[in-house]
Amino acid sequence: MALLLCLLTALVVFSCGPAPSLGCDLPQNHSLASEKTVDLLDQMQRLPTFICLNDRKDFRFPQEMVDGSQLQKAQAIAFLHEMLQQIFELFHRKDSFSPWNTTPLHQLLSGLLKQQKDLETCFVQAMEEEKSVLPIEAPEAAVKEYFEGICSYLKEKEYSECAWEVVRVEIRRSFSSSTNLRERLRRKDGDMSSS
Repeated sequence: MALLLCLLTALVVFSCGPAPSLGCDLPQNHSLASEKTVDLLDQMQRLPTFICLNDRKDFRFPQEMVDGSQLQKAQAIAFLHEMLQQIFELFHRKDSFSPWNTTPLHQLLSGLLKQQKDLETCFVQAMEEEKSVLPIEAPEAAVKEYFEGICSYLKEKEYSECAWEVVRVEIRRSFSSSTNLRERLRRKDGDMSSS
């Protein structure tokens, strides 16, 4: 809800002043930052994944949100922004620092914040283009529910190294699978219906 309030406040601020060119098309460096995020998640591996096979779990990533064309542009941006926010919060927890090498962890957190900033600018423009406040709660709620499951799993497993490894692999997979959605946003035509 706080994200929605911040984004709507930004919309009001930008719409009340002179209309600057916001350039919603995600910059090419956003794609590079996404690739860097995946690389950093790979670098954070502390255990061989096969050791933790018995700890695997299906966290039910809302894949239908990234595969289909059911989301409007503002909804897709809200979905991706919430994903970045939840990943940031997950790895910024005090109990997440112990299993990770701090250098890639800090680089990951910094990169996530930069990508969020790119998406916030896009969100404002998408809301202006669509001339209505779309129900963005459903995509955000799906992401939040997904991450609540991850947090519950970590707590249940007492934040063990294997649990964190399973989560790291899951976050890498889900982040990678949202690439298609990010790429559709980055296209100049903004056509959300094509894949």
